[in-house]
Amino acid sequence: METAWLVDQIKKISNPLKSMDDIDPLIEAIGEARYVLLGEATHGTAEFYTLRTEISKRLIGQKNFKFIAVEGDWPSCYSLNRYIKNKEGQQTAIQDVMLREFNRWPSWMWANRETVELCRWLAKTNLGLQQGDKIGFYGLDVYSLWESMEEIIRYLESIGSDEVESAKRAYQCFEPFRKDSEQYALSASFLSETCEDEVVQLLIKMQDNREKVKGNKDKEAGLAAELNALVAVDAEKYYRSMVRGGPDSWNIRDRHMVEALDRLMKFHGPEAKVIVWEHNTHIGDARATDMKNEGLINVGQLLREKHTKDQVFSVGFGTQRGTVIAAKEWGAPFETMDVPEAKQGSWEDLLHRAGEHDKFIIFKEEDPVFHFTLDHRAIGVVYRAKHEWGNYVPTVLSERYDAFVYVDRSHALHPLVLEHTLK
Repeated sequence: METAWLVDQIKKISNPLKSMDDIDPLIEAIGEARYVLLGEATHGTAEFYTLRTEISKRLIGQKNFKFIAVEGDWPSCYSLNRYIKNKEGQQTAIQDVMLREFNRWPSWMWANRETVELCRWLAKTNLGLQQGDKIGFYGLDVYSLWESMEEIIRYLESIGSDEVESAKRAYQCFEPFRKDSEQYALSASFLSETCEDEVVQLLIKMQDNREKVKGNKDKEAGLAAELNALVAVDAEKYYRSMVRGGPDSWNIRDRHMVEALDRLMKFHGPEAKVIVWEHNTHIGDARATDMKNEGLINVGQLLREKHTKDQVFSVGFGTQRGTVIAAKEWGAPFETMDVPEAKQGSWEDLLHRAGEHDKFIIFKEEDPVFHFTLDHRAIGVVYRAKHEWGNYVPTVLSERYDAFVYVDRSHALHPLVLEHTLK
């Protein structure tokens, strides 16, 4: 492959991104897709959040998308969902709601100024809509085992359900581990002391319960309880699989996110459309990367396999250099870190050499330019810049995504906890 030729082709095919007025071709290319997946190369870059917000506004306003689903915990995001739909009242400032709900590491992923702006817009938009038409905000992730169990009990008590004691017994199974997922995982793997049967039975009962309370005015609360039960089932599997290693825990997590999406889409009706915000490693088709060699699947792959090509549109995001919010170790305090210039010969490097400005590319099947396998940057919540060489995923860009948004120089997002501390 001739690098200079590829850089020249990028110049010809890419669209400059000077303002959000420039994204009309991207919105048009999305067409009538019902699943629009918006990625990110890091969990701490301001531009990824602000660009996804603007794209989401256009999709909601012009193409009638019904909700946003994110790489976040169901209980926390559901509380935010009720806030923006004005179900819980809006006497509390949105920043305080976020600081209260997103208090578990890595809290900066959603408790940040950029997400505040999105939720303010959603709340304002929802004021003019009927309750059943309001735009939702939901979490798809699997980490909230104990919080989800507590929410189930609270919901069953609120409706006077006969299943309260059953839910409490399921919760009691986990109590000896004192909300320590690692302790539970070790016990389940080596001592065969699991709570699998308890949470599976609880999910079945919650599904039955939602059918029985169809007359309940707050149908979404029943859905929330059911999704919390699904989290409990899959989180138990996830934590149990972590100790064994291999691809199982990753695959359990991404299958859970797709199952949660399926239930949300069914709840919102046959015409529903969803915008998904997750890391590129989740929304970009795993089959176009070396993930497939490790037995890993992901949300983007599963959705493409379940639906026709015109129903799923995936947009990757990347940057050449800048700053990012991340931590040096799992559970460590977050920092603003420098992101060095991209590895030579990577997709980000070539995009930079094709012009030091923001741009986006819409991939077309008849265009062979992006069918090469090159390194593609991926930064998680843990980042060690001195080991930057390990933060790349070999990728066929045009097979992984339907479009790609490139930010030449990016900046760290703005965590609310920092602003709160400085007051």
